[in-house]
Amino acid sequence: MRVKGGPKAKNRRKRVLRKTEGFRGRTRNTAIAAAEALDRAMAYNYRDRKAKKSTQRSLWILRLTAASRARGFSYSSLIRALKQKKIGLNRKMLADLASTDAASFDVVMRAAGLTS
Repeated sequence: MRVKGGPKAKNRRKRVLRKTEGFRGRTRNTAIAAAEALDRAMAYNYRDRKAKKSTQRSLWILRLTAASRARGFSYSSLIRALKQKKIGLNRKMLADLASTDAASFDVVMRAAGLTS
């Protein structure tokens, strides 16, 4: 006699297919292909949540480099001066100041002793 699994298996397949809504092709509507695609998607999801933090930090450093170079200094000299003066602004806040409020960024540069 053939055994299909009953309600438990049906619920398991439904749970997978609900999560693969929006996928393309067979990975959306066949249980086995959907389960494989979902495993892969979840692995990429986990990996890229970690990578996102590194990417954001790189973006902040890029913005700070551009802002400090426009004022005649390097990024490393800016960070060194901020650490020596014990100015506790992180790269995210500094990059936001540099891109949205140039006057405030100039005040921070003066406080760090880089411009007069």
